[in-house]
Amino acid sequence: MSDVPHPYSIEVSPLTKPEGHFQWAIRKSGKLSERSDRPHWSESKAFESAMEAVERAMKPGTDGGGRR
Repeated sequence: MSDVPHPYSIEVSPLTKPEGHFQWAIRKSGKLSERSDRPHWSESKAFESAMEAVERAMKPGTDGGGRR
């Protein structure tokens, strides 16, 4: 899995329902920033989805960065 840019961290965890699926949570400086809204088929797919969310959050004009 690739490196998550500072100050973000990604937590991927298994779901009990539906069993065998995964969810993610993104933290910025330790504070919950965003959570997945749907189950993912694998841990790697969940991580990939979380990285896309981090990249979106880092773009100017979003909650994550570049705001005036």
